[in-house]
Amino acid sequence: MTTQEPQHAEPTLIGHSVELRPLRRDHEAALLDAAADGELWTLKVTVIPGPETVGAYIATALAGQQAGTVMPFVIIQPATGRVVGCTRFWKIDRANRTLEIGHTWLSASVQRSRINTEAKLLLLTYAFETMACIRVQFTTDELNEKSRAAILRIGATQEGLIRHERIMPDGRKRNSLRFSIIDSEWPEVKAALLQKLAQ
Repeated sequence: MTTQEPQHAEPTLIGHSVELRPLRRDHEAALLDAAADGELWTLKVTVIPGPETVGAYIATALAGQQAGTVMPFVIIQPATGRVVGCTRFWKIDRANRTLEIGHTWLSASVQRSRINTEAKLLLLTYAFETMACIRVQFTTDELNEKSRAAILRIGATQEGLIRHERIMPDGRKRNSLRFSIIDSEWPEVKAALLQKLAQ
């Protein structure tokens, strides 16, 4: 497992069963194909790009990248070369050395596989060991039980409920659950993730 950091802080993170590469405009078709595996854009508890929204989805991510507050990635399965999802660092606060890992989704056919675990290991390793973060947080819809379970499985601590944290595309006022990992917890979390991947 290696971490490579090209210019402009757009790293490519490479693991054994997953690669995280910087999101580009020309990933539009590949992202749509990945989201079509399960028609993920129909989910009500998260926002995943569909045929009508993928252009704006990418534009928003790249605007955040230009502003220095977002690092968006496509998730690639090296065995096939196929894009199977998306994730990003966002809410990057360099002064306070904090960020959030979010906007993460995977094609239905690779959910609950080692891809998510290894992707999170790559992201957390880069956040804590390269960016010297003191805190990494995660936020999910209180109704999204799959996401909540996945965040707890990687070793994050649930901190609380944020009421009316955002308005969803259908107009629902979403309550969100907030989780975090802090720097003192990272060695133990990392060891547990490595153990899961070794099994």
